[in-house]
Amino acid sequence: MLVDSPPEPRAETAPAPPERRAIRGVGLLVSVAVLLLVFLASIAVGAKSMSMDQVWHGLFHDTGTYADVVVGERLARSLLGVLAGIALGLSGAVLQALTRNPLADPGLLGINLGASAAVVSAISFFGVTSLSGYVWFAFVGAMTVGVLLYILGGSRGATPVRLALAGTALSAALYGYLQAVMIMDGAALNKMRFWTVGSLASANMDTIEQVLPFLAIGTVLALTLARPLNAMAMGDDTARALGAHLTRTRILAMAAATLLCGAATAACGPIVFIGLMVPHIVRSFTGPDMRWILPYAAVLSPVLLLGADVVGRVVARPSELQVGIVTAVIGAPVFVFLVRRRKVAQL
Repeated sequence: MLVDSPPEPRAETAPAPPERRAIRGVGLLVSVAVLLLVFLASIAVGAKSMSMDQVWHGLFHDTGTYADVVVGERLARSLLGVLAGIALGLSGAVLQALTRNPLADPGLLGINLGASAAVVSAISFFGVTSLSGYVWFAFVGAMTVGVLLYILGGSRGATPVRLALAGTALSAALYGYLQAVMIMDGAALNKMRFWTVGSLASANMDTIEQVLPFLAIGTVLALTLARPLNAMAMGDDTARALGAHLTRTRILAMAAATLLCGAATAACGPIVFIGLMVPHIVRSFTGPDMRWILPYAAVLSPVLLLGADVVGRVVARPSELQVGIVTAVIGAPVFVFLVRRRKVAQL
């Protein structure tokens, strides 16, 4: 596990030149435009081949087959992809700042596994079979892990290292429980094997409505934590000297990450590497300022998620490859590259 030492305070406190701020602002607008294009591509492209005229009529005029595909399936799928991407990107950025580990992601602290363990329990012990049922169990599982992390991490004395160690221990225990239940219950294994891959294929407006309040609260909370997280990045003593309330910031950061990651995992299953790759890449051109990292992560993470989903629908026509598989294929070599680059930089 890599835990970075706090960066030099000057890198955080020195204001960016106006030219650099302008470039960042323009870059953010360009990123929003790219997100819009990818969103439109997600609606237009799918496992079922359709012309642009058919997509247009399905979206605005038709009430038949084309409307069922475009509005009933692709639009809901694209909207959920945007929301889940925002949630995963913001939660990854917040957790990286909280643990001071640029290679951290929601999976590091066991939040994804908490949701997965709750879902397999719901299937095996309570007979839940619908996605609407999975959502609430997954969310409760993620929230439970968030509370346990705070308690095991030392509560008021929580530190980045303690949180990371507590997350590793919880992840190991939850993974063992998950595998044990799935091995003993063949029905649970059969139903879980699709959910655990991570997919947008089962998206519908009901699911979006169920998770939207939690995503909205988590997003607002994460964005408001930019300044205190900037202060914490310089070390606890410096943060206190700057007036940051460390305990409150850690509680709110954990709450935001849990709300975001829990809701996204509940709706789509555990999708890996989005929360790791995007904030880390964003940091390379925005610098360490969370006031820019968070907005960029919120915009570019849906670009990656929707782009991976479109690729999965195209490469396996007339079937499709789940987005969780595509992001894992993309993310694994990127993660290895990032780790190797950090090792070289530390030599």
